[in-house]
Amino acid sequence: MPSHVLAALSVCVWGRPTGLAPHNARRRSTSDPRLSIELLPRLGHCSACAGKTDPDSSFLPSKMPFVIDLKGQTVVVTGGNRGIGLAMSEAVAAAGANVAIFYRSHPKAQEAAEQVAKKHGTKVKAYQCDVGDAELVKKTMKQAQDDLGQITGLLANAGVSVVKPAVELTSEDFRYVYDTNVLGVFNSAKAAAQLWIESGFKKGSIVITSSMSSEIYNQKGLNDPLTQVFYNSSKGAVTNLGKCLAAEWAQHGIRVNILEPGFCNTEQTSGMDAKIRDFQASSIPLGRFSEPHEQAEPAVLLLSDKASYMTGSVIRPDGGFTIW
Repeated sequence: MPSHVLAALSVCVWGRPTGLAPHNARRRSTSDPRLSIELLPRLGHCSACAGKTDPDSSFLPSKMPFVIDLKGQTVVVTGGNRGIGLAMSEAVAAAGANVAIFYRSHPKAQEAAEQVAKKHGTKVKAYQCDVGDAELVKKTMKQAQDDLGQITGLLANAGVSVVKPAVELTSEDFRYVYDTNVLGVFNSAKAAAQLWIESGFKKGSIVITSSMSSEIYNQKGLNDPLTQVFYNSSKGAVTNLGKCLAAEWAQHGIRVNILEPGFCNTEQTSGMDAKIRDFQASSIPLGRFSEPHEQAEPAVLLLSDKASYMTGSVIRPDGGFTIW
């Protein structure tokens, strides 16, 4: 038997063999089970991929620096002036994008936009916009595109909660939560999709911020529920909304993915009762709340063309909380 044994398998992705070990490597010897990283010459297309178009025909395994580059793009971030939303604004600006921050009423939104622009050297503008108002969202989306250039992405991050026992909740509470968390997300996504479909833009990307609360009911102590029925149920709704939009808009080249953050250190959670916070942190396998950038970075990955084959997908950065 020869001293090198050819590993005969080869993987074909979009018409290109990957050339990656171990499928395309030479075995060192019959007595050495390790595989070297000696890549074999590329083979031809597999029959299943013959004639298909490769979305990135320049791809080579040796040229894979993992850099997210959003230069020349404009990204809308709803609720992008504070908390996780602000971290998202920072992250997309750091990647080179212009940023349109949609905010409802926060007095420091303009200041936040100016600080992000100064720090990262991109164009950043804040637009006061109640995402529950469909016509206003559509108008503001178009204005942002006129001001900052072709909108290529949307991070739909706005969200609110009402903490009350279920028997005390009102229809006004319901409308307050659902108008922002569900209808507001839909209005924002619809306005972006309309721009793209009408103009023929085929690379639109939307990331919806849901929550791990879509899968659980939060606790403030063992078997002691945190009373926010409308918040948790709205997040369940918005996760499924994202999947439905992904299915419907795929034909237009629009990707829709969902981020489900776990507990996070924000202005909102900093005011929590220490006992509740400690209990929640102790329930997380990683033993701590996340930082806003740890939620923003996966969102920007989903937004970018590094996730070009992902739509209708859910990423849940929760420190392992939902393992249990």
